[in-house]
Amino acid sequence: MPPFSAAVSLLGGFDRAVRRDRTPTRVAITAGVIFIVAGLVKFVFHSWELRQFKSFGLPWPSLMEVLAGVFEVVGGALLIARLLLAPVAVVLSATMLVAIASSGIAEGDVIPSLTLAPALLIAMLYLIACGWRGRRAPSS
Repeated sequence: MPPFSAAVSLLGGFDRAVRRDRTPTRVAITAGVIFIVAGLVKFVFHSWELRQFKSFGLPWPSLMEVLAGVFEVVGGALLIARLLLAPVAVVLSATMLVAIASSGIAEGDVIPSLTLAPALLIAMLYLIACGWRGRRAPSS
């Protein structure tokens, strides 16, 4: 099997594994809605969010804010559709780790960086685990 076909097959297995089970499906949809709302905030309240990103000391705060917003909106939509779950969960996990470290721990921003962000990180890790565990099981 060519490498591209193997990757598509593996990713499809992750997606099917999550779709088969109601709990991971609910987690994916709920997290997806939250990510879309969080991502849209970065565009609707751009000036405020940009000030926040600058205060975190991250490099290229303007670019980072826009990328975070795009990742959250697109990733949230893909979570709701339960498509490309493995790469989406990995990217969104990284985004939540940055939020926890830069905003929550470094800046002491409890809400949402030390409350919602860790919960979303756990949700993404849960989806990765569910997809990994069930990726080879036959579809029902």
